Amino acid sequence: MWVNKEIDELTAREFYAMEKLRIDTFVLEQKRNYHELDEIDLVAHHLAYLEEGQCLAYARIFEKADTIHFGRVATALSARGKGYGGQLLKEILSFCDNKWPNRLIEIEAQEQVVGLYEKFGFESVGELFVLEGTPHQKMVRKPGVR
Repeated sequence: MWVNKEIDELTAREFYAMEKLRIDTFVLEQKRNYHELDEIDLVAHHLAYLEEGQCLAYARIFEKADTIHFGRVATALSARGKGYGGQLLKEILSFCDNKWPNRLIEIEAQEQVVGLYEKFGFESVGELFVLEGTPHQKMVRKPGVR
């Protein structure tokens, strides 16, 4: 089931499942050495697909200045190739369009998923850059893009 809550609305088990997926993906699998939890978690909407106590897909969505951002996008290794990533992006964009209509969405996409974001109306801006040891591309989705 899809869950979209702010941190104070999450149960301890929901938060645990979401954070476990984030740590499994970014810290263990991608070997990124950084604080997985940060202040953005306190103000973000946490969107996830939860099934039998496990988080299969996750993203956090938040406002920053005049733009909307989302990040920490992850799909469980066991769920990859089953459409969860595309469905997660549909859920993210639907939520953003309803909560913040006509707002620019800006993301920092890992290089290997730029093509996926392009399918959802995102355009690359500027050059690749390295963030936490991983190549990223700044991307934007302009208001009104479907």
